[in-house]
Amino acid sequence: MRVTRTAAIVFTIVTSGVILFQLALALGAPWGSCAMGGAFPGVFPPFMRFAAVLQAVCLVVTALVVLSRSGLLLGGWFRASKWAVWFVVVFGALAVVLNSITPSADERAIWLPVAVVLFASSLTVAITARERRAQ
Repeated sequence: MRVTRTAAIVFTIVTSGVILFQLALALGAPWGSCAMGGAFPGVFPPFMRFAAVLQAVCLVVTALVVLSRSGLLLGGWFRASKWAVWFVVVFGALAVVLNSITPSADERAIWLPVAVVLFASSLTVAITARERRAQ
């Protein structure tokens, strides 16, 4: 269980950083070259700011799923997290692929390593989490 919890904590800490980045973009940080393939360098236009908020919300949900599956939080979600965590793993694998082929060198340099860590930590939780025994 120690490996599971450590992986969940790593996932949550790294995801928190990504959430803060997305919220900064939504609030007008001029980091558009480091997101969305660099298609919107500088400050995101309004519709992309909204998309950044939606991405932040989705990332919060992924962190909650991983924390639930690890047994650290939201015990009521534990059964559903058995399957939901695999969606997080697939999402992480997709992020690795997309961040490795992005035309933005800045995005690739920053987010590919982050995506690899998120994928590896979510996969670790998915594989190592154990079912709770009835007491």
